[in-house]
This record gives sequence, structure tokens and C-alpha cells, in this order.
Amino acid sequence: MSRSAPLPRRAKLLATASVAVLALASVPTGAAIAAPSSKACDVRSTDSVSKLLSCVSANGVIGHLQEFQKIADANGGNRAAGLPGYDASAAYVQKVMKAAGWKVSTHTFDYTYNGPSTLTQLAPAPATHESESMTGTGYGTVEGIVIPVDVVLGQPNSTAVTSGCEPEDFAGLGFDAPGSQIALIQRGTCEFGVKAQNAQAAGAEAVIEFNQGNTPERSGVLLGTLFGVNTEPLEIPVVGASYAAGEALAAAGSTATVVTPEPEQRPQTNVIAELPGRNPNNVVMAGAHLDSVSAGPGINDNGSGSAALLEIAQKIGKLKPQNTVRFAWWGAEEDGLLGSQAWVDSRTQAELDKIALYLNFDMVASPNYIQMVYDADQSSWPAPVDVPAGSTAIEDLFERYYTALKVPYDDAEFSGRSDYEAFILAGIPSGGLFTGAEVVKTEEQAAIWGGVAGESYDQCYHQACDTIENIDKKALYTNLGAVGTAVLEFAGSTEAVNGVRGDRITVGDFLPKTPAGPELTVNNPGGGGLGHDHSHGPGDAS
Repeated sequence: MSRSAPLPRRAKLLATASVAVLALASVPTGAAIAAPSSKACDVRSTDSVSKLLSCVSANGVIGHLQEFQKIADANGGNRAAGLPGYDASAAYVQKVMKAAGWKVSTHTFDYTYNGPSTLTQLAPAPATHESESMTGTGYGTVEGIVIPVDVVLGQPNSTAVTSGCEPEDFAGLGFDAPGSQIALIQRGTCEFGVKAQNAQAAGAEAVIEFNQGNTPERSGVLLGTLFGVNTEPLEIPVVGASYAAGEALAAAGSTATVVTPEPEQRPQTNVIAELPGRNPNNVVMAGAHLDSVSAGPGINDNGSGSAALLEIAQKIGKLKPQNTVRFAWWGAEEDGLLGSQAWVDSRTQAELDKIALYLNFDMVASPNYIQMVYDADQSSWPAPVDVPAGSTAIEDLFERYYTALKVPYDDAEFSGRSDYEAFILAGIPSGGLFTGAEVVKTEEQAAIWGGVAGESYDQCYHQACDTIENIDKKALYTNLGAVGTAVLEFAGSTEAVNGVRGDRITVGDFLPKTPAGPELTVNNPGGGGLGHDHSHGPGDAS
């Protein structure tokens, strides 16, 4: 019996991948695989999953999240675009990445900053209501009579709401009378911009658009864009408000003051870091948005994705990859995916053609999570966008990783409602992970993933309570391994995605060949629909 030939060095390194991946399955919540010293990790090349996963840790990610929390605490409680907290966050990322040995650059893009709006009810009961300036609003101060326009009150209401969708909705309501009138319009059926445009044409001097109130996730303060059918900003102030505020403002004899400050031009920065590969013409990109909403520090949304990339990047800074690896931290995602779109728009076609794929990580540690992978093969969701060829191979890799860990997973709609939109519109294969936002967890999902049925995946989504306490460490660490595995796999070869051959042996060779399959708890009757979950794109207009 002849002895087997010895494995090549790279095969030996990668052959331990399956051991490292499977070891994660037994890791308790919040724990990490026993790691070598920090100094050892800093000096060695993490050219295998076993080395990478022995060095990365949830505690490392949490260290970055703590820094983001400190930045928010020192800058008005947020890290929002146009404000000092975002600038400090971008500076922190640049510092970390330069120290990790990456080639770091910045990309500046135009950004119109809309200062905080105010909505004050004067009568019949004085109150200050939380509000948000709509993207594309006019500006100014308007005090006047509040006129409800075909609103439907009574919660929960399941009635179709068409408030303000037709010019006729405003007829005979007094918008042509002397003085100032403020149109009170309810979310539903048509675009926010259509409603506001109709109100402006009818003679309203300001608009309050309040949430529909038919579900918990459509009851809070409304944040959205007036662009869509409209391509130009409105001339009058338009603010979003909660369903409860709308109910109060709909009272007979209601008057109010609406204030939207004049916009300012405050150019913003994307942070780009690159690890040159042997093939400079086949680039593997991964990104996460760095900004928070103005309401809070944004630790899960999206400090979690941003910090996961930082932790991975620190541990592979000495890697000599086959393919060039590029990480990006995007600005102004919460305002409509502005930073990522601006970066893609600034590339030549030749530069875009070099991008093999894009991985997006937006909210990967939700406290009441379910594990989800972008549904490129449309097994649960018919995609509302064209899915670039090769995207299913990305979904497949993540699913095989979860299968190796015996972690149940499900599908997140391949909707383009995060920073991967600009890439898929450019025809670049894309994929990513998501643990849920404002949608409510079902009993079936709680039985599979744990947590609390009847509560949102993230009860602090877009709120001040999205702090360092608002994460699940088990979800964070599981997804940290998934991110690292995907980056190393595609740094070695993207053949499954775009046909470009790379290293002979890759991480994927040591994962199960066939994924277990999604749990199918989404987009089914009673199954926790995610069609409006975590929506920031231009489609978030109705």
C-alpha cells in the first residue's frame, strides 16, 4: 500500500478550515475560539480560515463598537452624515486601517444637509411632536391651520389609505382661504412626493405627512424621500411625523408651527481601503455604511457591519491575496444610499468591470435576530430588481457556511435597499447578510432562533436606544465568521461568481457542498414579511 503524497503547504493551511469552521458551532454566546496572543495575530499572515477565526473575536468587534459609542456620546448622541460624529467615525476608520497596513483613501461626494425640523402643535392642546425633514423638502417657518386630507384614524386600521394621492382630495377644504394652511396627509398607496406635490399645487404652505398606523413598523416617525416621480425639490416645508402625532394634529381647531431650516452643502466622505492582490484586475469588495440616523448612535445600524469589517481587516492586513481586496465604509446611507451611489457613479466603466463582486453587511447583530442571507436565487422573494449573474454563488457560500455551523438561516429580500443597490444596478454580482430591523418576529421564528415573538428584530431601530447594549453577541460572532470566510474565499478565487480562476484550493472546498436550505419563515402567510424592513433607497418613497 503506497503512502499518500504530502499535501502542498497551501493545502495544509486550508485543510484546517473545516475544523475551524465546525468549531464555531460549539462556541457559547459571546465567546470566541481560544486565540493566540494579540501580538502573534498582528505579525502573522492569516492566510487560512483557521488562522483568521483563531484571531478574530466578538470582543474585538465590540471594542470598535465601544469607540463608535464614545464618538456618538461626544458628538450629540449620533454619528449622522453632515454632523461631527460622522467625521469622527470616518477619521477613526482611517486610523485603524492605516495601522493595519491597508492602502487607505477617501472619496468625497456632494451632500445637502437638512438641519433638524421642528413640529409644534399650538391648539387645541399644545405639544411638541418629533419630526423629520423629508429628503427634497423646501424650507422655512410656517404657522397655520392644520387641515386633515382624507385621513383614516383608528388603530389598528386596515383600511387602504389614499390620503393626498389625487388633486381632488384637496378640493373644498379651504386651502385657497386667506392665511396659512398646513396639509395633514397620511402615508399610504402613493409616493410621499406625489402627496406633497398635490398639497403644494392646492395652495398649502407646509405639509405634515404622518405614518399609516396599520402596523407597529408603520407607526413611528416617518422618514423618507419626496423624490421618485418628482425630480425637483418642493418649494414648501414637508416633515414626517408619527401616527400618534397625526391623530393629535387631526383634532378640530388644530394649529401648528412647522420649521425646516435652510439646507447647507456639507460634502461627505467615503473611506476606501485596499489590499493589493496578485491579480489587480479582479477586485473583491465588501462594504458597510458608517453613518447613523440623527436620532441615535447607530451601534447595530450600522456600527455592527462597520466594526466587523474593521476586525477582519486588522487580521488580514499581512495577507498576500490572489485577488485585490477592497473594503468600503459608506457615508449618508441613511439619507438614500448617497455615498455608495456617488462612488459607483465616479468610476469609469473600465474600473467597474474590474469589480468581481460586492458584499454588503448592514445590521448583523440585531438583539432579537434571525439569520438572513440576501435571496439572490429568489427562493422566498421575487426580487424587485434585476439580480446580476453570479450573485447566487455568493448566497450559496454564506448558506454553506451556516450549514457547516448547523445554524438555521432564512432569506432576506434581494431588494437593493442598502448600499449594494448601486452595484447591482451596475451589473456587479452582490450578496450579504442581515439580522432584521423593525419587522416583528413570529412565534415560528422564535422557536427556531430564540428571542421574543411579537417584538421587532431590533426594537431600537433608528432610535436613541441603538447603543452598545443593543446587540446580540452570538449573532455578531456567527456573522463575523461568515464575513471572514467569504472575504478569504473570494480573495482566493471568484471562479464560482464570474469565472475568473484563482487559487487551486479555496475555503469553499471545506464547506458542505449543498446548503441545508432556508427555513421559509419569511414572505409566507403569517411569516414575518420583510418587504419594508430596513429601507433607505429611493424606493422608500411611499
